Amino acid sequence: MEFKTILFEVKEGIAIITLNNPGKLNPLDINVEVEIEEACKEVEKRDEIKAAIITGAGEKAFSAGADIKPYLEMDLIQSISYMKKLHEALWTVEHLRKPTIAAINGLCLGGGLELALACTLRFASEAAKIGLPEINVGVFPGNGGIQRLARLIGKGRAMWYILTGEFMTAQEALQWGVVNKVVPLSDLMGTCIDFLQNTLLKKSPTSIWAVITALNHGMETDLKIACEMDLHLTSICMGTQDFKEGVKAFVEKRKPNFQGR
Repeated sequence: MEFKTILFEVKEGIAIITLNNPGKLNPLDINVEVEIEEACKEVEKRDEIKAAIITGAGEKAFSAGADIKPYLEMDLIQSISYMKKLHEALWTVEHLRKPTIAAINGLCLGGGLELALACTLRFASEAAKIGLPEINVGVFPGNGGIQRLARLIGKGRAMWYILTGEFMTAQEALQWGVVNKVVPLSDLMGTCIDFLQNTLLKKSPTSIWAVITALNHGMETDLKIACEMDLHLTSICMGTQDFKEGVKAFVEKRKPNFQGR
């Protein structure tokens, strides 16, 4: 598949999706978001791809946010349709059955942060700046930014950052749990790839999918229903060959060799 606004490559079972407009700090618009969605669908259907990394070209920005100029030409009906397409793109990212890492290499603002929040995990460079400044142009982050951020850091802290438009440093984002790891920029992509190859992708693909599913859906419902969902997802895992291999490896005091079956 050919893409015009992003780069898509696969290295050793890992798809690398790169927002490719560094001169403008990798802005997001409908074309970019639709291509990200299509890239994620490609990741979903190709068995040889086990995970994906989403990042921005250049050293200055993951994405400095949405290109807001098209909104000047929209009426209410058009803006609803536009936002619905953006929503569907991020929903595809978040509910991919394979893990995704946002490699935040610089500015990660507005729609850029909303995209990063839809990923399974987030790694950031030490110089990253993270925020949702939409309040400053008379709107708020309506593509899941408010809801996903509040679920990560709590209502009070989310209220502060969204109402003020204040940026977080990489270390603040790490402290609040917005990002999972902070490393020097030169180490960012290598750290993401190493983590996937030597940690996460050593686990059973079914159990990874089950964890992502349980947390994504469980946070949206009450505790009883969420725990019942966990029961069913665990039962699925226990019916796999990977689970039997995991138990045997534990008993035999060796590392398991999961095959995704």
